[in-house]
Amino acid sequence: MKISPMAVVDKNAHLAEDVEVGPFCVIGPNVIVGAGCKLLSHVVIDGNTTIGPGNVFHPFSTIGGAPQDLKYRGGAMKLEIGAGNVIREAVTIYIGTEAGGGITRIGDRNLLMVNAHIGHDAHIGSRCIISNNVMLAGHVVIGDCVAMMGGVGVHHFVTIGDFAYLGGYAQIHHDVPPFVKVADSDQVRGLNTVGLKRAGFLDADIEALEQATRQLFYARQKPFSVALAEFDTQNGINPQVKRLVEFLRQRDIGKNGRYLESKRQA
Repeated sequence: MKISPMAVVDKNAHLAEDVEVGPFCVIGPNVIVGAGCKLLSHVVIDGNTTIGPGNVFHPFSTIGGAPQDLKYRGGAMKLEIGAGNVIREAVTIYIGTEAGGGITRIGDRNLLMVNAHIGHDAHIGSRCIISNNVMLAGHVVIGDCVAMMGGVGVHHFVTIGDFAYLGGYAQIHHDVPPFVKVADSDQVRGLNTVGLKRAGFLDADIEALEQATRQLFYARQKPFSVALAEFDTQNGINPQVKRLVEFLRQRDIGKNGRYLESKRQA
């Protein structure tokens, strides 16, 4: 274990034998850090935080702090971070709250760029790119392989589907379907074709999704509700299109275009 003499590590913290802790880092008593992690310098990790193997934390990232929620009263809430994530400078990730399930989760192999903010009770999948200055409010749920460009703002209780692409400074108030590109204020601009090809999707699936997104969003001749109702998910539909349609139907169950709002506690 390589711990700088200028770091402050609580005696009750649990660090794997090969963890590297640079100067001016602070690690709290209820922190668990997995094998191969590196804290370069000026990193603060606190709270009931469990960190998997192979994560790299860059200077001035603040991990596991108390949530920015006036209802929080200091309960033993949690933060869990998976494996192989890169947390760049000034990233903030907070623990959960009682009303939000008590835990914030980050998956594996994500890249969180400079000054990204992950609010309390957020759940982020794996292999996502969260670019500079992205702001995720509390209770946001993000799937796998999501790419969010700089300055994106996401409203609380929003769900973002797998393989979605959010353009720079997009304003996200409603659930974002999987596989699509979104820009400006919740505007679906097309299929994330490049992302799907890179992920190894079959050409037939991409073609079916392209046709479905045209019918639903940007080349439709009918109201959205009518176009959505025309998809028969019980009979011969492409499985990826079925995922898209079922996500949209679930979104309609919620309030204000956010499914998780239907499960919100006061």
